[in-house]
Amino acid sequence: MTHIAIADQEPELHHPRTFIGKYIWSQDHKVIAVQYACTAIFVGLVALLLSVVMRLQLGFPDQFDFINPNMYLQFVTMHGMIMVIYLLTALLLGGFGNYLIPLMVGTRDMVFPYLNMLSFWFYFVSVLVLLSSFFVPGGPTGAGWTLYPPQSILEGTPGSGWGIVLMLASLAIFIIAFTMGGLNYVSTILQARTRGMTLMRMPLTIWGIFTATILGLFAFPALLVSAIMMLFDSLLGTSFFMPAIVSLGEATDYEGGSPILFQHLFWFFGHPEVYIVALPAFGMVSDVLSVHARKNIFGYRMMVWAIVIIGGLSFVVWAHHMYVSGMNPYFGFFFATTTLIIAVPTAIKVYNWVLTLWQGNIHLTVPMLFAIGFIFTFTHGGLSGLFLGNVVIDLPLSDTFFVVAHFHMVMGVSPIMVLFAAIYHWFPLVTGKQLNTRLGMIHFWGTFLGTYAIYLPMHYIGFLGVPRRYYALGDTSFIPDSAHALNANITIAVIIVALFQLIFIFNLFWTIKREPKSRINPWDAASLEWHTPDVPPHHGNWGKELPTVYRWAYDYSVPGVVDDFIPQHVPDSDVTYEPGYDRTATGREST
Repeated sequence: MTHIAIADQEPELHHPRTFIGKYIWSQDHKVIAVQYACTAIFVGLVALLLSVVMRLQLGFPDQFDFINPNMYLQFVTMHGMIMVIYLLTALLLGGFGNYLIPLMVGTRDMVFPYLNMLSFWFYFVSVLVLLSSFFVPGGPTGAGWTLYPPQSILEGTPGSGWGIVLMLASLAIFIIAFTMGGLNYVSTILQARTRGMTLMRMPLTIWGIFTATILGLFAFPALLVSAIMMLFDSLLGTSFFMPAIVSLGEATDYEGGSPILFQHLFWFFGHPEVYIVALPAFGMVSDVLSVHARKNIFGYRMMVWAIVIIGGLSFVVWAHHMYVSGMNPYFGFFFATTTLIIAVPTAIKVYNWVLTLWQGNIHLTVPMLFAIGFIFTFTHGGLSGLFLGNVVIDLPLSDTFFVVAHFHMVMGVSPIMVLFAAIYHWFPLVTGKQLNTRLGMIHFWGTFLGTYAIYLPMHYIGFLGVPRRYYALGDTSFIPDSAHALNANITIAVIIVALFQLIFIFNLFWTIKREPKSRINPWDAASLEWHTPDVPPHHGNWGKELPTVYRWAYDYSVPGVVDDFIPQHVPDSDVTYEPGYDRTATGREST
C-alpha cells in the first residue's frame, strides 16, 4: 500500500457541535491559541502589578505599610517566574506557535488535536496552582525565582511550606503541558507541511518556534526532575539538594545533599529557556521587518543556520550564571569562552535585520515600530551581557541592579517588544480587524521610551554597587543620594509604563467592539497564513484543497513584477510582469 503523506491525508477534524465543544474543549488550534494567549496575558498583568508594588517599596521605602519584607520577597519570586515561564514561554509557543504553525506550513490543524487541547488545560491548571499559593498559609514562596535550596525550603524563608510546594507542583504540571504541545509542534512542522513547503521555504517564525521547541523538550526535563527532587526534600525529608545544616539554631535531619547540583540542573534549563523565549521572537521579528520594509529578509539561509547554531550552543553556556558559586576557575574560562562564541550568530542576526531595513521601502506601522524598538533594546541588552559573561567583571556585578537591568532588557523588554509587534501584525488574521493605529502609536512610544527611563539608570546604580533583591537599602555608606533619587525616578517610570499597557488592553476591546472589518491581508504579506479562503480562517483552514507552495515567504519588491509581493502559493506562470520586462535579464528563479 502506497504511503500517503500526512499533508495529503484528510484528517478527522472533530467539528464542534456545541458552544462548549467550540470554545472550551476545542480541538481547533486557533481557539487553543487564543485560550493560551488570554490566560498568559491575564497572568502577565498580575506579574506587572507585582512589579509596581515592588518598585513602590524600592523607590519610596517605608511609605507603604502594606508592603512588608516577606511580601516583597514573595512578589519578587512570583513576578520573575510568571514573566519567564507562564507569560513569555506560554504566549510565544502556546499562543503564537499554536496559531501560526498549521497556517504557515499549510496544514489543517496540529497532528494531534486532542493532545493539543490537553496541553492548554494542563497549562491552565498550572496557572491556577501557582496563583493559589497567594491564598495558602504563609503565602507564595519568597525564595527568589531561581528557587535555590537550602533557603527555599527552610523555615525563615517566606512560603517555605505550602508556597514552595505549590510552586514546584505548578512547574511540573506546566512542563507536562509544554511537552504535549511541543511534541505537536515538532511533529506538525516535520510531517504535515503542505506540498512544496520545503524546510528552506518555511518562514523564519516557524524556524524559531521549531528550534525553541526542541530546546524545551531537552531542557525542561532538567527542571522537572529538580522540581520533583526538591519536593521530596521538602515533603519526605530526602537530601538531594539539602546538606547537613543548622537552621534557627537547631540541626536539621538533612545530610549529604548538594545545593550546587540544583543550580546546575536549574541553569541547564535556565539558559536554554532564554532562547526558548528569544528564538521565536527572532523569527517573528524577522517576518515583521521583511513585510513592513517591503524587502526580502537579508541572508535567509544564514538566519536559519544562526537560529540552529544558537540553539545548539545554548546548552553549553549555562554555568555563566554560576561564577559566584565557587566552581573551578577552568570551568569559568570554558563558559566565558562559549558565552562569547554564542554572541557571534546572535550578532549575525542583528546585522541581517539592519541590512533588511537598508534601502527598504519602510512603512512605519505600529508593528514595524515595535520591531525596530526590539532591535534597539536587544542590542543594548546584549552588550551589557558581554560584561556579565566575563568572570572578572561578573563577580562584583553579580548581585547588583546591573544584572536586573541586563536581564530585563534582553529577556523582558525585548521579547515583549516582539510580542506587541506580533499582536499588532497578526491581529487582523485572528479577528478580521486592525488594532487602532493612533492608540498603538501612543502605546509604542510610551512603552519604548519608558523602558529606557527604567533600565538605563538601573545599569548605573548597578555599577555603584546597589544590591538587588533587598527590601530596603537603609543608610548604606557606599550608596550615594543620587542612587536613591534614581530609584524614585525609576519607580515613577514603572508606574507610567504600566499605565500605558492599559491603553493596549483598551485597544484590544475597543477594536473588537467598535472598529470596522479590515481588508483581507492588510499588510500585503506573502506568507501562506494570510491567504486562506476565509479570514479569520474557519476550522480546517484551507477549504477543500490544501495550497501548493512554489517559493519562499519573502518575495517583496521583485524587479519587474506589477505587485510588490508574490504570495507563496502563486506559481510563476500566474505572476504578472510589467509590459516589456525581460524576465531572463535577472536570471531569477523561484526560491
